[in-house]
Amino acid sequence: MFAASAGEVAACVIRVPMEVVKQRMQAQMYQSSMQVIQVTLRQEGFRGLYRGYTSTVIREVPFSIIQFPLWELFKKWWSHHQGRLVDSWQSSLCGALAGGMAAAITTPLDVAKTRIMLADHSSSIAKGNIANAMKVVYSQQGISG
Repeated sequence: MFAASAGEVAACVIRVPMEVVKQRMQAQMYQSSMQVIQVTLRQEGFRGLYRGYTSTVIREVPFSIIQFPLWELFKKWWSHHQGRLVDSWQSSLCGALAGGMAAAITTPLDVAKTRIMLADHSSSIAKGNIANAMKVVYSQQGISG
């Protein structure tokens, strides 16, 4: 379990800047990926590309801790039920189910991460405090947010 968590932390070094660009493009804040990078560097410096790093790690680690054991459990159950090892397509279905369940459980953390990445750089949410981001979302949209 620790190796997967350390791998997720390391992967976030590359994943987070890409996620910042992707999120801002999806929110239609900019016209191009290059514009996202240029404006972010100009307004926030290099650290702006890593806004949301901590919240990403805090989401990724529990996601992996939930997903991989569930995937193995589902494959083991299916193998036992059919009396042989699962086929690759069956393993894929088990992985999809495990990933969907992990995503559902970690959605509040994902929402906080996204809000932190998309917040105006001068706002309190942009500082990266997950609890603050979740509090703001809850106050504005309630539990559905």
